[in-house]
Amino acid sequence: MIEPIAEFGTGEKIRRLGSDGSPDLQRLSCASFNQDTTSLAVGCKNGYRLFSLSSVDRMDCIHQGEESPDVCVAERLFSSSLMVIVSKSTPYRMNIYHFKKGTEICNYSYSSNILAVKLNRQRLVVCLEEALYIHNIKDMKLLKSVLNTPPNPKGLCALSVNHSNSYLAYPGSFTAGEITLYDAVNLKEVTVISAHASHVAAVSFSASGTRLASASEKGTVIRVFSIPDGDKLFEFRRGMKRYVSISSLSFSADAQFLCASSNTETVHIFRLEHHSPSADSPSWSGYMGKMFSAASSFLPSQVSDIMHQDRAFASVHLSAAGMRNISALSMIQKVPRLLVASLDGHLYIYNLDLQEGGDCCLVKKHRLYESADETPAAPELEAGGLSYAETVSTNTNQDSSSLTGYSEDGGVKRGELIPDHEFADDSLRLDDEQEFPPVSFQDT
Repeated sequence: MIEPIAEFGTGEKIRRLGSDGSPDLQRLSCASFNQDTTSLAVGCKNGYRLFSLSSVDRMDCIHQGEESPDVCVAERLFSSSLMVIVSKSTPYRMNIYHFKKGTEICNYSYSSNILAVKLNRQRLVVCLEEALYIHNIKDMKLLKSVLNTPPNPKGLCALSVNHSNSYLAYPGSFTAGEITLYDAVNLKEVTVISAHASHVAAVSFSASGTRLASASEKGTVIRVFSIPDGDKLFEFRRGMKRYVSISSLSFSADAQFLCASSNTETVHIFRLEHHSPSADSPSWSGYMGKMFSAASSFLPSQVSDIMHQDRAFASVHLSAAGMRNISALSMIQKVPRLLVASLDGHLYIYNLDLQEGGDCCLVKKHRLYESADETPAAPELEAGGLSYAETVSTNTNQDSSSLTGYSEDGGVKRGELIPDHEFADDSLRLDDEQEFPPVSFQDT
């Protein structure tokens, strides 16, 4: 999830030039891919927009929500109709919508500003600067309040999407690069990982929940740990010449690749494999590998660590630097792609060669915002589905005060809509007024 940059308001000029020499604009407040990278949600001054990622050549707008202005958090639960929205006008309140029915399910208010929201099929986690609230996704009951956490002004946290390994990760210290690993199902702390010497800047789980990637504020080294034991598996060097601010880390679905984007013009992709030079290898690279491996035992630990750090397998060079973005690896139309969503209001799609790596080729650039002089268009149809207006009209006779739950095993196939009938007899119960934070219903 991209955090809004306070000094850059929507529509304000930022201090960089586009490829044509003209100033670019920050047109979006936030952007987030859903848990299986089948859709993209973006927030802006007029609300939020939700896009399908099923095609390279076209971006279908699934829904355009204008219930809340200045959206700074927009998260979708897989391919369901559940959207979580936070507005800059009421940053302490979380609104949960069923966007196909056009109804608000509920809204929760907290003691301070909401910095991030994370979802999986079991839990909804709300991150404040010094607290975390863990809810049951089926009935939105508050299960646990993790209070007095180390100051976390950026709202840094990650939630595994796998229901068998539902872990939560967040900064474990304000003075060092520690990560607390928390069991979101059994509601207990698992371990604290000493990930970096400086503060943690980014964390991300693999789809299986068995690996965790992290980067520090320096942004030079990225590490991957096994979960839940916290052992270091991989270490990658992003660069040595300059410190950068890494804005996102994302695994591929099979956890064989990891991409990292920052405030520089380069997005790096790392291959997660252990490779050691063969003893019988006659190649020059094999010889040098053995030589460096032998020499590293006589060198200071800092130098030895650098020699053992792998470099990027592939990379992307953006047209300009300075604009925050998020990246993700996905299979679209059976081809591996790198997706980069930027707050300049565009989605960039690149092809990724899984065998050779190297520089990735840009295949498409999509606009995610509406120009000030154009009339908002109605959301386009999803493949084989109804438009938003048609869906609302077909549900007018249904009870709009509750939302059917979501199957733990539903949506296993990539892009599959979780069937509403799976929890038809176990609808969400959001009427507990004694719960804290209090639930507030929209009049229906």
